[in-house]
This record gives sequence, C-alpha cells and structure tokens, in this order.
Amino acid sequence: MDLLAKGKVTIKNIERELICPACKELFTHPLILPCQHSICHKCVKELLLLTLDDSFNDVASESSCHSSPRLRVQSPSMDKIDRINRAGMINYSGWKRNSLTPRTTTFPCPGCEHDIDLGERGINGLFRNFTLETIVERYRQAARAATAIMCDLCKPPPQESTKSCMDCSASYCNECFKIYHPWGTVKAQHEYVGPTTNFRPKILMCPEHEMERVNMYCELCRRPVCHLCKLGGNHSNHRVTTISSAYKTLKEKLSKDIDYLIGKESQVKSQISELNLLMKETECNGERAKEEATSHFDKLFEVLEEKKSSIIKAIDVSKKLRLDKFQTQMEEYQGLLENNGLVGYAQEVLKETDQSCFVQTAKQLHLRIQKATESLKTFRPAAQTSFEDYVVDASKQEELLGELAFFSNGVDIPEINEEQSKIYNKALICWHHPEKKNKADSYILEYRKISREEEMLTWNEIEVHSTNKVISDLESNSSYAFRVRGYKGSVCSPCSKEVIFHTTPAPVFSFLFDEKCGYNNEHLLLNLKRDRVDSRAGFSLLLAAERIQVGCYTSLDYIIGDTGITKGKHFWALRVEPYSYMVKVGVASNDKLQEWLHNPRDISSPRYEQDSGHDSGSEDTCFDSAQPFTLVTVGMKKFFVPKSPTSSNEPENRVLPMPTCIGIFLDYDKGKVGFYDADHMKCLYERQVDCSGTMYPAFALMGSGGIQLEEPIAAKYLEYQNDM
Repeated sequence: MDLLAKGKVTIKNIERELICPACKELFTHPLILPCQHSICHKCVKELLLLTLDDSFNDVASESSCHSSPRLRVQSPSMDKIDRINRAGMINYSGWKRNSLTPRTTTFPCPGCEHDIDLGERGINGLFRNFTLETIVERYRQAARAATAIMCDLCKPPPQESTKSCMDCSASYCNECFKIYHPWGTVKAQHEYVGPTTNFRPKILMCPEHEMERVNMYCELCRRPVCHLCKLGGNHSNHRVTTISSAYKTLKEKLSKDIDYLIGKESQVKSQISELNLLMKETECNGERAKEEATSHFDKLFEVLEEKKSSIIKAIDVSKKLRLDKFQTQMEEYQGLLENNGLVGYAQEVLKETDQSCFVQTAKQLHLRIQKATESLKTFRPAAQTSFEDYVVDASKQEELLGELAFFSNGVDIPEINEEQSKIYNKALICWHHPEKKNKADSYILEYRKISREEEMLTWNEIEVHSTNKVISDLESNSSYAFRVRGYKGSVCSPCSKEVIFHTTPAPVFSFLFDEKCGYNNEHLLLNLKRDRVDSRAGFSLLLAAERIQVGCYTSLDYIIGDTGITKGKHFWALRVEPYSYMVKVGVASNDKLQEWLHNPRDISSPRYEQDSGHDSGSEDTCFDSAQPFTLVTVGMKKFFVPKSPTSSNEPENRVLPMPTCIGIFLDYDKGKVGFYDADHMKCLYERQVDCSGTMYPAFALMGSGGIQLEEPIAAKYLEYQNDM
C-alpha cells in the first residue's frame, strides 16, 4: 500500500491481480472465501443460485458435475434472481443482518476449483476484502485520471471535490466541507481523505456477532474473529492471537517475501528473457515440425497416387481385353443369323452346281458350321464380367494409417522400474525400455528433492551408460523425484514419468549378528557372513523324543547385533522369511539382554511360562510406561501391532500383512523407536523406549524361521551384478 501511495508500483501493472476469477472483470465489493480467494459479491450470489438450481432440478449431466458451474451453466436471468430473492432463500442485499441463508452452504470456488463450505450463515459470514477494494478503486482512479470527482453537496453546477469524508461517505469541495464540518463541532473531527468513491467502514465488525468488532485472529481458520467467537463460538477450541500481533507477523512475512522477490528481480528478468527465447524457439520448431509432417504426408499422397494410377491402369487393360473378347464372340454369333455372315455364305455355296467345286469348298465350310452348332449347344461367354480379382484390400493400410502418430526421434522412452529400484543407505535407481526396440546408448538421470519450502528445486543430472545408477548424496527423511531420458547419438528421447522415493528416516546403522553373546548354536544357524540367521528350534527335542513323556514348551532363542547404540538416530532393515512361525524384532538395552540371555529356563517343565518381554509378565499392563526394550512380533506372514492405550486394540486393527522388508528406526536422544514398511518408508508402529543404557538390535525366533539383514547398496556390487 505504501509503495502504491508513493508511486513506486505502476498501478496498471497489477491489473491481473484485480480481476475476479468468475466474471473476469474488476472486483466489485469482493468477499474473502474460507480458501482465502476473493470473489465479487454479485458473483457469489449468481454461483449460489446456479448451485441451488442444479440441486433443485437435478438436471446436470455427469460430465458437467466436475466442472465449474460458470463453465457448464449459463448466467442466471434477472427473473430467476428475483424469484429466489423473493422466496427468501438467499440474502441478496449482501449487507443486511439476520436474513435467512440457504441450507446448502457448499460453494464452488472459481479460483481453486474446490467446493468450499460457507458455514451456516452462508455469504453473510464472509468478510469484505476492504484492502483489495481500496486497491481496485485506486486502479479505477488511475484509469480515469482525467475524470474529476464532483462535490456531492454543491448546487448545480457542482464543483470539483477536494476531499472526501469517510464518516459521511461523501465528497466535498472546499466551501461545502467548511459548511458541513464547522469548526468546533463533532463533524470537524471526522476523518477525511483525498477525493474518492470508495467508502469503507472505519471498524471491521464480526459477521457472526453484529455488534462486536474483531480483535483476534484465528490461526486455524486464518480469519479475524471477535472475543465472543473465542468464548463460545465456532473458534472456542482454536488457537487465536491478537489482531495487532497477527498484523505485525503477517506484515513482516509479506514484507520479507516482497523484499525477496524484489531482490530476485534480475533473476526474474533473465528468466523472462529465457522464456521469450523458448517461445520463439518453440514457434520455429513448431513450424518446422508442421513442414516435416506436411512433407511426410505429401510423400504418402504421392505413393497413393502412383499406386492408384497403376491399379486403375490394370483394371482398364483387363476391361478392354474382356470387351474385345466379347465383341469377337458377338460377331461370331451374329454370323449365324440368316443372310448374315457364315449362314449367308453357306447359302451362297449351296447355289454352286459344279460338284467338284462344291465339294472343294463345302468340306471346310461344313466344319465351321458344325463348330458353330456345338457352340450353340454349350454357350459359354468368352470372358468374365466380375472384377473380384481387382478389389483393393486397404484394411491393413487403413489400420496402419489410423495408428500414424509421433515417435520419439528413434529412441524409446525409458521407464523407471520401481520394483528393482531401492532406497537404503544409498539410492539404487533402475530403468528399462518397455518396447525393447530402439534402446538408447546413454542416459541422463535427473533427480531433485521435494521440499515444501521451495517447490521449484533444480534438477540434478548424472550421465549414465547403463540402465541403473547408485546415488549417495541424498538427505535422510526426505522425498526425491527421479526421471530419466535416453540418448542415441545426438537424438534425445522425452523424459520418463517422474517417480517419487522416500529416503530412510535416519542414516543406516551397519552391524552383523553377534555369534558370541547369547548365540545358541543348537537352535540357531548363522551363515559365514553373519547377516542371516535361521532357526531350527525343536531339532534337539526330536532327537530326544523317546525320553519326553509330558508336554513341553519351546522357548525364544535370542540373538543380537554386534554393535551398540549410545546416541543419535539410526535405521536398519531386515527381511523375515514368509515361512517363519514367530519372530520378534526390535531393540533392547544391555541390562535387559543380560537378564534374558543368562536367566536359566527349564524348557522341559510343563509349568514353564515364556517371558512375554516385559518385567511384569503382562503386555497389557506395561504399554503406558517406557521400557528398556521394544519388540514386535512377526510370523505366519503377519505383522502384529502391540497394544496401545491411544489406538484401537481390536485384533483386526492390530494384525497387518507382513511387509517384505521391515525397517527399525531408533532415536536414542528422544527415546523413541519406530517400525516401518521399508519398501514404502511407511511407519507402522511407534512408541517410547527407555534409552538409559547401551541399546542393541535384538531378535528372537521360535520354531522354524529365518532373518536376513538388508544388504547395503554398494556401487562395486552393482557393477558386478551388471557384468553377470
């Protein structure tokens, strides 16, 4: 506002911000919707009328239900507006209080194209955007600078006004202002400004409580409220602040954002120049593409014309040949008629009286007569009338022409393989060509971090000569978008579809299974790399089965990681074999592990009860307090969520499908542990844990089962896999 007043901003340059998204004209009495977009008061009324007509008549088609009402229905006529207004369904006066509002309060915002709930009071509960209204008025004044605002109180002819009174909502010349605002009276204290036609109230009143001025700002609803709204209204449970504090905070933020944009003016201008060059380049490339397309079609037309000419010529030749045969046959048959051709000639030969001469001529003539007689008995046309052998079958060509489309300059568009790609200590991105026709020689892999603060982050590019790449500079607990394009020489394919992956919530913690501390080699089998353990529990019992005559309870066999955690955030992942009967995974303190591993158990006793993992022996009574351990149960292809006081403990809500890869996140400093679906980085369960001592990754197996620690991604290993 100060910049406008000082003339530092050209008012005509902001016209785009002063246009109503519904009527595409300058705002008139704009209202602020709950979605923070502004719209003219008259446009709100008309759009509400259209919405009501749709709901009453139910004539909107299914396709039009998803579009903006102003795009699918014509503007309402004045008789409809009057009809609804008289019915008292909508308060079209706009500023009268206590009027009946429609029960249907959903309003389609033309700015964001979302359905907005206007609340019980409808449009009567909306604030006027006085700031926007003032700026629009300044724009109008700048547009009609040559047109003066005349005094409202002068006798004809009126004089040009010099000031406007905000309390009287009128404009005055100097003489009239002195008359109607005499010195020493209350009116002399009225607020006056320069000549204007925009008169706004000095105090903003609450639309919910007409006699109360707004003095608070609801941070949840992002709108001014009064103290009654906070005490017992719709905002009683919302967080509010004072208007002055909100004014200061919002003004500081807006000023900072404006300063940032002004500081980036040179960058914006360079980007505008770049956009202009891109527009020109696009126009040139578009014209070139049209010329090339026209050339290709012209060549197709030439081929079709040549083929057409050859086919038509072949048909004409065949037609002429057949007609000639028919003509010859017709002439032969015409000769069989009396006094014509062969018959006439034979009649003349019969007149010959010299026997020797007659015999000499008659013999050949008789053969011809016999042949003609036989042809009469077995009439057969000399040629076929059908041209079925000359029918052109263009169905395949029509199908091919129907499939005629653009191609990717000879290089297939690559596609990122989400199943083979993986995010762990590093990112492994794999891609392939679905068509497997025109593969690229090299690729450009692009990736960027998805940030809420900075939505338009630049893409990082890496040149790759294979169909996968390991990236190691990604931040933890972040989302990244990836895409790839192929190159074949100088020809480039379009970019693939963007794929979003989520990184681990903390750096990956590397460890192996500890073969010394508590490892039971009779029940557990550890591989040489110490990253996989299998349970063969019960094998010793089967060997001694002849000595067992009573019931026997099997126990959990514990194994831990060989590295402890004393600070920071850590994440690791593992895979539980689908055939596993029961596996427990999580974390435990050094003291608790000593208790588990060194506490003697008599597993042959039928009275033996397995430790549930809690000191009290009851999981139901201990989930409120933080324990020095947390283990979740996995088995039978299920993931069992422990009981919690803050969520539903129904069995159907606690049993989830077992993830292919399970992740464990330990925040030692905050004393918190979480269990994740590591393939999608989705948290399944989280709780507090007592981290007063050294914490170790802990595992337990019962019955048949297997655990495989997730192997870290290594570039050398990947290259080896490619060679294979």
